[in-house]
Amino acid sequence: MQAPAKYLLIIEHSGAMVARLFDRERRHLLDFDASSEEVAVMTAGLQPSVGALGNEWGLALAGHNEQERQTAQVYVLDL
Repeated sequence: MQAPAKYLLIIEHSGAMVARLFDRERRHLLDFDASSEEVAVMTAGLQPSVGALGNEWGLALAGHNEQERQTAQVYVLDL
């Protein structure tokens, strides 16, 4: 059984915006197009924090450069 999603990051990757879902321990669950309708539904009423530079994101975002991590929008999901 897969853990529920806790974090949604909107982050640039190779020139495209990607939505990345992570569980409470910041384990990667799923990637999908950040322009999809699902993103609007999941983030309705939520305010993101900007930047995912903390050590807690180090392993989870290892494939992203500092600029991508600095501008990432981090949503905490209330699911």
